[in-house]
Amino acid sequence: MSLDPAIFLAALGITTLELVEAAAVALALYGDSKRPAVFFYTAAGVVVVFAPMFVLGALITLLPDMYVKLVGGTLLLYFGQRLVKSARRTVVRSRKGSAASSSEHQEKGMMTTAFSVGAVEAFEAAIVLVALLPNNFQSTVLGLGSGVLVVLVATYLLRNQVRKVKQANMKVVVSALLLSFSVFWFGEAFVELNDLLLIPLFVAFALAVHTFANRPSPEKLEASEPGPSK
Repeated sequence: MSLDPAIFLAALGITTLELVEAAAVALALYGDSKRPAVFFYTAAGVVVVFAPMFVLGALITLLPDMYVKLVGGTLLLYFGQRLVKSARRTVVRSRKGSAASSSEHQEKGMMTTAFSVGAVEAFEAAIVLVALLPNNFQSTVLGLGSGVLVVLVATYLLRNQVRKVKQANMKVVVSALLLSFSVFWFGEAFVELNDLLLIPLFVAFALAVHTFANRPSPEKLEASEPGPSK
């Protein structure tokens, strides 16, 4: 099966997005504890989720193509809209100047936290990757591997700086990509569509998600309203 650039980019995007968040937490824990073991436990959580994912992906390939696309489209729609909301929350938090703290996680046990974060972030990526696997296994695996490599290299090179990387714009791009695939696959479940349709779909969703995520907050709208005239 030939490489599908769109599938590759979708797998690369979702893998990078989720694992960057896991790496950021691991770096935060390491910054406080100076214990390299937090990276091992984070990686173990990722592996525990990703390993059985390929077995499930292979089983899905035995299903009729129409059902695969309907299930895949539903999964991508679900996770895409979650990323849209997450992008909005990220923008709101950045406006308020709030920052995530790892102190609560450390109280529950640093290594347990590292493992849990790795597993949760990998699971969220796996929801999308399982939907991509039966459509092009090779492209999905290459995207996954490239995403892991990007995060590993970035974590090593950036170290503390990786925690400061803003996620809002990346979430807008990835969510628009997932929603585009969702609509495309829903359509392809019943009729054959041209892959070029993904381009206007992506542009439309990217603009819509960016507008939604960056719309003024309610408190700003209230502040901008003119006061009562005297």
